[in-house]
Amino acid sequence: MDVQPLTPTDLALAASLLLLLGLLSWRLRLGLGRQIFIAAARTTVQLLLIGHVLRLLFAHVHPGPLLLLATIMLLVAGREVIARQQRALRGIHGWLIGTGAMFISSFTVTLLALLVIIGQTPWYEPRYAIPLLGMLLGNTMTGVALAMDRMTETLWQQRHIIEQRLMLGQTATQAVAEIRRQAIRSGMMPILNAMATAGVVSLPGMMTGQILGGSSPLDAVQYQILIMFLICAGTGFGTMVAIRWLEQQLFDHRHRLRLERLSSGTRKTLQAGP
Repeated sequence: MDVQPLTPTDLALAASLLLLLGLLSWRLRLGLGRQIFIAAARTTVQLLLIGHVLRLLFAHVHPGPLLLLATIMLLVAGREVIARQQRALRGIHGWLIGTGAMFISSFTVTLLALLVIIGQTPWYEPRYAIPLLGMLLGNTMTGVALAMDRMTETLWQQRHIIEQRLMLGQTATQAVAEIRRQAIRSGMMPILNAMATAGVVSLPGMMTGQILGGSSPLDAVQYQILIMFLICAGTGFGTMVAIRWLEQQLFDHRHRLRLERLSSGTRKTLQAGP
């Protein structure tokens, strides 16, 4: 069964809902109208571009272009992580932490899935590799951004308490143990909520797409379970690595808190998508 094609009129009707939402935001003085329109424009342009890129990749299967696209995705995700921090690390360190953590977790889990679990041949088949990496990278990005923001903001708010603990002889690891746990929990919360409500409150995007494409519901469910497990693992590992590296940046070798390494700015709204 083929997917029912959409016409420009269909998309225009969906866009009209965002227009109505923007007008309501203006009427209620929520200040979200501009963000809604910018997000809608970015979504349209970015998805159209990636659609054309994927069409070329599907027609010419080769690891080179695939790795190039994966690298671009990773670099952009790293930029988005640091852009959502209220108090980000100064310089390039924050970007390196987010990017490095996502690379270690998302790319490792994706390769494991392609080479061992799914066993796709070749492993760089774009129809499998790009959607899988995109889902893992996107969810890991959200988890890492939330965890790092929670960590830095809580350290700033509780800096006097942390310094008192350090003066009493605790190490940096001991002084921030509870803050570290709360930050990791914050990063894991979106995927844990998604897993807890999957199939009851919501039907995840990959499963829905496979069903619309004509796949058996049971086959779609099995793939969705696999994806949810992989996303949870990737998000958890990435969040833990990012928080550990962030902690190392905020304390020196003498266990002194170095909050001057943090900048202050206006945090963008963290957007979670399907």
